[in-house]
Amino acid sequence: MTAPPSRTGLRLEKITPANVDAALALRVHAHQERNVAPVATSLAEAYAFGEAAWPRLIVDGDRPVGFLMAFLDLPWDEERDPADRRSGLWRLNISADAQGRGYGGFAVAAVREELRRRGADRLYVTWHPGEDGPGAFYRRLGFRTTGEVSGDQTVGVIDTTDPQDG
Repeated sequence: MTAPPSRTGLRLEKITPANVDAALALRVHAHQERNVAPVATSLAEAYAFGEAAWPRLIVDGDRPVGFLMAFLDLPWDEERDPADRRSGLWRLNISADAQGRGYGGFAVAAVREELRRRGADRLYVTWHPGEDGPGAFYRRLGFRTTGEVSGDQTVGVIDTTDPQDG
């Protein structure tokens, strides 16, 4: 069994010129590649979406172990309800050699706390359904499905105000 992350050295770092190459080098398991876009795609989207994107490198000590990107206050379905604005987890890439050690749970908790700090009461996430998709991971953290589908992905939500850490 692998050791859990050392919480003292575990942190999120803003993507900068000093760490962008480390972020771009992160790779998930080959069978997971269909479930999550590569970091390069996420960083391009972060550039295009500006302040609505919140990309961060997940670092344990001096070792990059993952990447996350949150979305902040984006319109969900402007045609149906222009007032429906949501925030949530847009991407989560944990390096293949770092999976199963609690980094994903840490990342979701960090996004949940950031959204709570910004006044959001819900954290949304989408995932590809299926046996090898991340649905079971998100459900274990307390996400419940909304009954919505975004493209071909299941939509899940969790309250940010719930004292449970996820």
